[in-house]
Amino acid sequence: MTSVALLGQILDHANRADPYPLYAELRRTPVVRDESGPYLVSTYWEIHSLLHDPRVSSDIRNLAPEAKTAPRIEDPDLPPSFIRLDPPDHDRLRRLIMRTYGPPRSPRRVYGLRGEISGIVSGLIDRFQGRDRIDLVDDFSYPFPVTVICRLLGVPQEDEQRFHGWADTVATAIEPPVGTPEEQQAHWRAIREAHHQLADYLSGLIEQRRRAPREDMISALATDRGADESPMSLPEMLSNLTLLLIAGHETTVNLITNGMLTLLRHPDTLKQLRADPDLVIPLVEELLRFEPPVQLLPERTTLDDIEIAGTTIPQGASLWLVPASGNRDPQRFPEPDRFIPDRPDNQHFGFGTGIHNCIGSPLARLEAQAALAELVRRLDNPRLVEDPPPYRHNAVLRGPQHLPIAFDGLSR
Repeated sequence: MTSVALLGQILDHANRADPYPLYAELRRTPVVRDESGPYLVSTYWEIHSLLHDPRVSSDIRNLAPEAKTAPRIEDPDLPPSFIRLDPPDHDRLRRLIMRTYGPPRSPRRVYGLRGEISGIVSGLIDRFQGRDRIDLVDDFSYPFPVTVICRLLGVPQEDEQRFHGWADTVATAIEPPVGTPEEQQAHWRAIREAHHQLADYLSGLIEQRRRAPREDMISALATDRGADESPMSLPEMLSNLTLLLIAGHETTVNLITNGMLTLLRHPDTLKQLRADPDLVIPLVEELLRFEPPVQLLPERTTLDDIEIAGTTIPQGASLWLVPASGNRDPQRFPEPDRFIPDRPDNQHFGFGTGIHNCIGSPLARLEAQAALAELVRRLDNPRLVEDPPPYRHNAVLRGPQHLPIAFDGLSR
């Protein structure tokens, strides 16, 4: 058993642009305890095993008192969302959400958004007219998914701008606090106030939809009386709708931005995609492996002693899984550091696996496919202004803070 100090280097912003050499070093010992306390698991099959192991808990209340954990980004005045719970509570809430979001009760809710998604993408790109440079994050990747989430949930278009503002503020909770202690306190006060305003707004919208349901997800949740289980309480709805907003937004921002960055670094692949738009389907899967928006899963713990890869992880330990490292494991993926857009057998961890497999994956795939195919089609001679670009501070949800792109014009 080896104690290492790699976690501090992985979390160090200086290594955000390219953490993959650190992951390669971490994989030399599949399960290792970092000197700061958490157990790190970095190889594909060990991560896969633990994500399917019922002895691994997502509920931080099961952590031993001395174990360190990442700060909670959810509203402390609301119950945990379903991704921070274990069965049976997790299963009940996930089933209720899936009843309104996907098969079997609502099989076309996401698929039915394809036309709107295409229209939103085209509208955002149309705004580039007359320009020769954009910041992909500010001008496209950031506004696009939050607009889609608003349409999915049923937020009226006249309220979308307010919703964007709350989403922007609440989402900053995933970033490490910076500045003086006073500035950090002001930062957390702003986040808490945005949580409260968002909860008040959603509460009113839920009540409206109970009285006059529409064809949207909030209406479906508000009027669902449950089948074999009790329906969601209002606090549970608020907690899980906020989760859908943040998770559905932040990860997609990074997926699209990382995707365009990767394509601009691989101009031959960009040309391939322009010539064959159907390539975008396997290409997005390879992006999810090669540059996944979720790099680390830090909030896990063990309900019992677990022996894996010759190491015993004790009950109550802080457990950090590193799916971005597993996605580059040469024991699972041939030539793992090569971007191969039509890679076969690409069972990546981009959306996790097991009971916590991302419920938003169908929507995220549609968004990324529509965005990347259209950006590549319409931007004439796109090129990076700087490489590497500046990265956000967050190591869990890794992506550029800005991505300046120069181009020669727009195609119709």
